[in-house]
Amino acid sequence: MTIARRFLPSTSLLYSFEASARHQSFTAAADELNLTQSAVSRHIRALESHLGAELFLRERQTVRLTRAGENYAREIREALKHISAATLAFRANPAGGTINLGVLPTLGTRWLTPRLVRFMTEHPDITVHLHTRLQPFDFSGDPLDAAIHFGLPEWPGAELSLLMPEDIVVVCSPGFADKMEFSSCEDLLTAPLLHLVSRPNAWEQWFITQNVKAISLHGPLFDQFSFIIVAALHGAGCALIPRFLIQEELAAGTLIELLAPPLRSEAAYYFVRPMTHTASDSVQLFRKWLAQEAVYNNTKPSSHFSRRTLHLS
Repeated sequence: MTIARRFLPSTSLLYSFEASARHQSFTAAADELNLTQSAVSRHIRALESHLGAELFLRERQTVRLTRAGENYAREIREALKHISAATLAFRANPAGGTINLGVLPTLGTRWLTPRLVRFMTEHPDITVHLHTRLQPFDFSGDPLDAAIHFGLPEWPGAELSLLMPEDIVVVCSPGFADKMEFSSCEDLLTAPLLHLVSRPNAWEQWFITQNVKAISLHGPLFDQFSFIIVAALHGAGCALIPRFLIQEELAAGTLIELLAPPLRSEAAYYFVRPMTHTASDSVQLFRKWLAQEAVYNNTKPSSHFSRRTLHLS
C-alpha cells in the first residue's frame, strides 16, 4: 500500500500534540518536550490547519480535547508506540531476524525465558522480543509477529499450531499439608483454595472430577499463576497449577502434589500467527524450535516424584 504523504504531519507536530493531549496542557507538554509554550501552541495550530479542524477547545487558561481530538490522540499515540518499537527492534538487531512474540506473563517467565537462552545460542542472528499480556492478544492492535495462546483452537484469521496440552495438579507446601492433615479430596473443602481470576470455575470442575460435592469454595483471588505459586509456597492454601510451571518446586519438594488424577484442560497452548502477512523465515524457525521444546517438556522423565507426595483417596 502506497502511503499518501499529504496525510502525514511532521513528527514534531505529532509529538507536541500527543504530549498536550496526555497532559491536557500546552505548558506541561512544553516542559516535557523542552520547548516553549508558544512553540507547542504553534505546533498544535499547524496540525489543526493540516487537519482542517480543531483538536482542542480553548477555555480561558485551559485546554481540553474535542471528541474527535480524543480519538485522534489514541490513534497517534499507538502509531508513535509502533514507530518507537520498530526503531528499538532495529537497533537491537540491525541484521534483521527480529520476532515480536506475545506471551502470558507466568508462561513467559517460568517456562519460555529459561529456554530462550538455547535458542539465542543456536541462532544469534535472531532476536526475540517478548510482550506480555493478561488479556487476549489482538494482532490488529499489537505489533506482534506471533503469540503463544492458551485456549481452544479458535482464532479467526490466524494460523494455530498445537504446542502442548495442560495437566492441572493440586499442590500445597509441605508445612501446610502437615497442618491440615489431608487424607481425602473432601478434606480440601476445609482449606483455603487459591483461585485464578481468569479460571473462576477451575476448583469446581476439579471437585466434580473427584465426585465431591462442593457448595462453598473459599479462598483469595489472584490474576496470575506466578502469584498463586508464591502464595502456595508460603502456605497460603492449596492451588491448582499446570504441572509444567512448577517442575522445579515439585522436584525440590518445596511444593508437594496431592496425588489424585491430574485434570487435563480442554484448552491447550498454541503457537499463533496472523494470516494477514506471510511468516518470515525467523518466525517459521522459531515455531519449529518451540514445538520441539514443547514435545521435550511433555516426554522427558518426571523427577518430582522423587520427593514427598500425598495420596488422596
